[in-house]
Amino acid sequence: MERRLQKYLADYGLCSRRAAEQLIEEGRVTVNGVVAQIGCKVDDGDSVAVDGRVIGQKRAPHTYIMLHKPRGYITTMKDEQGRRCVADLLTGLRARAVPVGRLDRNSEGLLLLTDDGELLYRLTHPAHEVEKCYLVTLRGAVEDSLIEALGGELFLDGEKLKPVGVRLLKREPEKTVLQMTLTEGKNRQIRRMCEQVGVEVIRLKRVSEGGIRLAGLKSGHWRQLTAQEVAHLKEIAGIPSLGTSRK
Repeated sequence: MERRLQKYLADYGLCSRRAAEQLIEEGRVTVNGVVAQIGCKVDDGDSVAVDGRVIGQKRAPHTYIMLHKPRGYITTMKDEQGRRCVADLLTGLRARAVPVGRLDRNSEGLLLLTDDGELLYRLTHPAHEVEKCYLVTLRGAVEDSLIEALGGELFLDGEKLKPVGVRLLKREPEKTVLQMTLTEGKNRQIRRMCEQVGVEVIRLKRVSEGGIRLAGLKSGHWRQLTAQEVAHLKEIAGIPSLGTSRK
């Protein structure tokens, strides 16, 4: 079956389509021994290699996991500055799963990881508007007008944000807890929104993504997604469910 080279690489779990395009542009991908170009198409009879390593024709089942990321960890698989990163928490995981999106260093909670390039691409593409739900703890007893402002019309980087669901869960003299639901994920979006309306975030925790909930998973621990959870993610991403998770 003929398909674009970047989709071929994503289908084998190597990386997302966007990352595959970068590899091609850098001249790191060859097809039948020839350096590939953007727009190249391949089929299962072609020999495709990345950095000289041939991509196998027989694909192993993909891996799908969730991690409860603690604060203080970088959402990356390796950090050149020696900082703690999420890869340090994935003890026993043999697959080359990568994060689906990211949580900033001072945020915590649900982080999905997979080596399924197609699902990774679709879950992170803005067009699919995958819902992500957060518990946001603000300093002090925040006024209703400021909470309403968070759910109103806001701009970041000169662009109007998509509507954000905001619900008050608790208000005490020293803190206010909100539930915020987003369908996009601009860099540090919630923190920057809060800065814009004049409230201070003291804790930020993602509790669900695409309907998959963190539930009782302990901080710093990970688990495989169930077959039902994988099927649900593929359904909202608009792709068929073809496999289950593995370690």
